[in-house]
Amino acid sequence: MAKASYAPMFETVSGALNKINKKSPHAADQKMVLTTHRKAPTTSPDCSRVYLRGLNSITRSTPVTAKELTNRTKFAAVSAAVNTRMADTTQRPTDLAAFNLQKNLPNGKKTLRSYIWSLEAAAYDAAQNG
Repeated sequence: MAKASYAPMFETVSGALNKINKKSPHAADQKMVLTTHRKAPTTSPDCSRVYLRGLNSITRSTPVTAKELTNRTKFAAVSAAVNTRMADTTQRPTDLAAFNLQKNLPNGKKTLRSYIWSLEAAAYDAAQNG
């Protein structure tokens, strides 16, 4: 079995080192190099793995469902609303005050962005259902 050794600053590489350009006419000939690093306690020193993946293993084989399209639409709308609201300087003091009141409560949102996201998601759901 081959063993890969990384430079000391890269000893815990994890993720895709290069990807396949799906738009290329040579996409079928390309390989994706994927590395993983296991962080669980183990007696083996070999905790890194390297995989080569082809185009077939990264291409979706099932069609997009209606539920996925609905979730994508909701995510796009809520994300845009959150970005707009975060950039609005007139509403920021009000949002910050409301966020600070709830952040230490049980189930309180710990970041301002997640708090605003919950508000905008609730508003989106109310607009779609009501």
